[in-house]
Amino acid sequence: MKIGYARCSTDEQDLTAQIDALQRLGVEPAHIYTDLGYTGTNRDRPGLQQALAAASRPGDELVVTKLDRLARSVPDARDIVASLTDRGVRLRIGESLHDPEDPTGRLLFNALAMVAEFEADLIRARTREGMAVAKARGRLRGKRPKLPPSQERRLVELFLSGEHTVGELAEDFGVSRATVYRAVQRVGGP
Repeated sequence: MKIGYARCSTDEQDLTAQIDALQRLGVEPAHIYTDLGYTGTNRDRPGLQQALAAASRPGDELVVTKLDRLARSVPDARDIVASLTDRGVRLRIGESLHDPEDPTGRLLFNALAMVAEFEADLIRARTREGMAVAKARGRLRGKRPKLPPSQERRLVELFLSGEHTVGELAEDFGVSRATVYRAVQRVGGP
């Protein structure tokens, strides 16, 4: 049986192209597992775990459109392939069937895994660089507070009065308990 796996790093991206490609490669829609909003460097992905569990019988094939959809680090890619190989499951990357016994196949697999890891490293470096530039220009401010300053001051006054519980304040102001604690912490409260 062919088991497909597709992944996108953000919720704004679309899995349609990957799912269409998996179907062209012979994977039935019911056997396609997906992760949306998970990076390839995160090994703890529910869709990946389901796909690996479904590809459990000797002769099964795990199908991905590109290796970087499966893993973004050489160690993760090798671990996944070793786990599949131990169970007799084959890995198909696009049109190519990975053969762990073939020296050339292993070389190409490792080269693809290194490129995927390199791309992930470049993305992280560019993100850090962009954040540093934005911070230097005063454009990186973090998340906007849940409450406007006047409401936050009122919330803290009520908290410091001791007449209201954190739960009551959270409910009255329509925020979480954590937001109440953060507001109090910002003004130097207990």
